Amino acid sequence: MQIPVIDIRALTPRGDPRELSDVVDAIGVASREFGFFQVVGHELSEELLARVWCETHWFFDLPREQKLAISRTAENPRGYYDRELTKNARDLKEVFDFSKVPFADLPENHPKNRAAVDGFNQWPNELPSFRPTMLEYFDACVELGLQLLGALCLGLGAERDRLADYFMPLHTSFVRLNFYPLDDPLQPEDTSDVTPLGDMALHHHTDAGALTILLQDEVGGLQVFANDRWIDVEPTDGALVINVGDMMQLWSNDRFRAALHRVLPRENRARYSIPFFFNPSYETDCVPLEPLQDGGARYREVNWGRFREQRTAGDFADYGKEIQLADFRIE
Repeated sequence: MQIPVIDIRALTPRGDPRELSDVVDAIGVASREFGFFQVVGHELSEELLARVWCETHWFFDLPREQKLAISRTAENPRGYYDRELTKNARDLKEVFDFSKVPFADLPENHPKNRAAVDGFNQWPNELPSFRPTMLEYFDACVELGLQLLGALCLGLGAERDRLADYFMPLHTSFVRLNFYPLDDPLQPEDTSDVTPLGDMALHHHTDAGALTILLQDEVGGLQVFANDRWIDVEPTDGALVINVGDMMQLWSNDRFRAALHRVLPRENRARYSIPFFFNPSYETDCVPLEPLQDGGARYREVNWGRFREQRTAGDFADYGKEIQLADFRIE
């Protein structure tokens, strides 16, 4: 069984509008059956993606002390980190997070900074082309995210721009660079007071926001749980992997599914991936869309800002059971 690969050219300005309904239908089927699909025919150029990959490799190749100098913290979730938890187990990975939301490039002590949730960006001084390349990639992902969001709304029988106001201009999206090494990035002397390493490169979870756009390399290891088994998301040349998040499952009243996914550890080759998490504004109160409530809403209202803040806290420490969408289900 394969995750669908969908040509989304019809969603772009250069696409044929006569093909739109077929693309919307294909995305809707994939979102119901898998919660995952891959897209080709997007507008992210090969040249941009090549630069993004180069910068990503250069960053993780920096000496450890240079990466640690821009470490993220529980107070500022932007920057480098090498001991992230998923489902209260430590992942075998290093990450770097950044954003381009309002205030993200303001210093920590700026009065408009919202470091409690948004944080502020920290950039490696050693790589002068890193910041402009990554921000260009961020902008391209926002455009693709809006195109996919419109297709998902159409697939639910809603207006194409039904959810757009929750995202523009104050969406809270961010990009994460992932590096999955073969061995624990922590030195033995650093592990005595941290959560033990788990058995996965990235443990099973759903993404909290609306949807995720993933650029993965050719190494593989990503799996989605569908039809009662784990299915490989095979790397496809030129494709981006898309998955439904918790808030889209809520908005769709369970028509679309935020699927569990994980990353298996690799034995012979390190892996890199770059997810863009497309998230609404923190003020957004999410409820099932009106056209979908014929049988009654299946979820109580969820404020995205509070949901995101509680989910983020679990990246840094084990606070017990993480907040989940199921906590808001109406019995």
